[in-house]
Amino acid sequence: MLRNFSILLSAALLVSCGPPREDRIVIGSKNFTEQLILGEIIAQQIEAKTHLPVERRFYLAGTYICQQAILAGRIDIYPEYTGTALTAVLKEKPGGTREQVFQQVKTEYAQRFQLSVGQPFGFDDTFAIEIRGEDARRLGIKTLSQAATYTPQWRAGFGYEFMERPDGFKGLAAIYGLRFAESPRIMDLGLLNRALKDKQVDLIAGNRTDGLIPALDLFVLEDDRHYFPPYEAVPIIRQITIARHPEVQQALDTLAGTISDDDMRRLNYAVDGEHRDAKGVVREFLRQKGLW
Repeated sequence: MLRNFSILLSAALLVSCGPPREDRIVIGSKNFTEQLILGEIIAQQIEAKTHLPVERRFYLAGTYICQQAILAGRIDIYPEYTGTALTAVLKEKPGGTREQVFQQVKTEYAQRFQLSVGQPFGFDDTFAIEIRGEDARRLGIKTLSQAATYTPQWRAGFGYEFMERPDGFKGLAAIYGLRFAESPRIMDLGLLNRALKDKQVDLIAGNRTDGLIPALDLFVLEDDRHYFPPYEAVPIIRQITIARHPEVQQALDTLAGTISDDDMRRLNYAVDGEHRDAKGVVREFLRQKGLW
């Protein structure tokens, strides 16, 4: 019910806000911590390098809301993941190397949507199928194939998108033969880790760069059948925005390859685990990286 309300509210906000003015850059993001951080990184880098006014429209629910917002011209840029673009937006089957997936997404986004796919930020945030660390140690489980033996006694918790998208639950369950004690619970992404830790569920689909995984003693199962495609983080930009403000593209290019997997975990933990303000965390990170 809360998820439906969130989506409706996001949609209403998008409808109520007109297209951005030509002299202002509007940054969007999805509704979880990593996206907030990436959106803030994009915003601060553009502000520092171009001096253009930047408006932030974060927490726009999920992939589909962000995609519709950028196609409608209500946002100019948002962070996305190549595997998500490939499967959830382009409706292609998972598969391919990092470079193959990136090139396919870049080409098709330009041809079909007049959107530019910027250079990867440097990290790959693939799905992480997680269980409690204590269960992994007690049962001697390291892989998803091994976990499949135990899932008939377990309860699963997933985000709404993971239940619906082509690279999500249905395909994963088919590849690994996963069955659960009851239908998976659909939960807000921000609640999944705590629900697993508190034993409300026994297996979740999170993100590999989540800073709370070590903090909560969670264990990421190996995708030993290589179900998931690469999920490199990239900026999605309206081509018309680049045409009007080529300096925006130049600012984003300076972020290419600057964020490692470990960097992203630390940034996520600073916000989720230490409850620090995202703007301050990002400002400190960009200065440490010598990007200003």
